[in-house]
Amino acid sequence: MQLQQKRKEIKMKINFTWNEFDKSVEQIANKCMYKKFSGIYGVPRGGLCLAVTLSHKLKLELISEPKKNSLIVDDVYETGITLSTFKDIEGATFFVLFSKTQPIWWNTVFISKKNQWIVFPWENTLNSKSDRKEYINKRGLN
Repeated sequence: MQLQQKRKEIKMKINFTWNEFDKSVEQIANKCMYKKFSGIYGVPRGGLCLAVTLSHKLKLELISEPKKNSLIVDDVYETGITLSTFKDIEGATFFVLFSKTQPIWWNTVFISKKNQWIVFPWENTLNSKSDRKEYINKRGLN
């Protein structure tokens, strides 16, 4: 029984690599290269690595808060709580690396299953189990 549980946990976890991250940045950059943005905002904490990388790639100013016509990025769209707070910013464009639901007003590189936990290359893989548990408890998703 423990082996089955371990296999199930492995399927629920995605280890996203730096190589996959770089390819995703290219994909987002290609979709955004001809748009005029006032800057790029990365939602703390998950969106910061993506925002910094895209800011260099697209030669955009990294901004401390989202504003009109900005590019707003995050790592994962799970419940929508975080990005929805910025939804009404005029002219803003939204990108996430992973969406756990079909995108409506935001863009995504990948769609993942709701029960999948993504471990990003800047995260400590040894903490992924406790990070997931903390996330679920904070949001009352258990």
